[in-house]
Amino acid sequence: MNTLHCDFLIYIKFFFNLFILVNPIGMIPIFTSMTNRFSDSERQKINFTANLSACIILCISLLLGKFILNFFGISLESFRISGGILILIIAISMIHNKNFFNKNKKKQKKISSDIAIIPLSIPLIAGPGTISSTILWGTKNTHFINTFLCILVICMFFSLCYIIFKLSPCFIKILGNLGIKIITKIMGILLLGLGIEFITSGIKAVV
Repeated sequence: MNTLHCDFLIYIKFFFNLFILVNPIGMIPIFTSMTNRFSDSERQKINFTANLSACIILCISLLLGKFILNFFGISLESFRISGGILILIIAISMIHNKNFFNKNKKKQKKISSDIAIIPLSIPLIAGPGTISSTILWGTKNTHFINTFLCILVICMFFSLCYIIFKLSPCFIKILGNLGIKIITKIMGILLLGLGIEFITSGIKAVV
C-alpha cells in the first residue's frame, strides 16, 4: 500500500513538474497572438498538431533519453546539473517576464501551418528545460510499468494543454494579462526550487 501511494505521488509530481515547466496558462497570450489571423477550425488544428508533436517529442525523450546520454558519454549526474542550470535560467526569465524567443516575433507572425511545429511545439511547448527534465525522469524510473505510467501522464498533460489553448479566449477574459503575469511569476518561483533540487542532487551524487 505504501509503495503504491509513493508511486502515485511520483506521477503527480511529474505532472506538476511538466505543468510548471511548460506553463500553459502563461503561454495563452503567445498562442492567441500567433493564431489570431487564423479561422476557428485552423486555430484548433494548430492547437492539436502542436500538442501532439510536443507529446511525441517528450515520449521519445522519456524512452530514449538514457541511450542518448550513454551514446554521447554524458553521465546522469552531469546532465542533472546542466538540466538544473537550464531550468534555473528559464525560471529567472519567467520571474522577470522575459521571453528568450521575443527576437523571433516577426517570424512567429508568418501565416503558415508550420507554426504548429516550430515555434509552438518546439521550442515553446517542448523546450530544452522540459526535454531535459523528462530525460531525467526517464532515467530515474526505468521499470516498464513506471515508464508506461509516465507516458500516460505526458498524454494526460498535453490533453489538458489542448483544452487550455482551446479555451484561451475565456482565460484571457477571466484572468486578464495581469493575472497571467502573476501566475507566470509564481510558477517561475516554483521552477527555481525545482532547478536547485536538480543541481544539489547532481552535486551530491558526484561528491
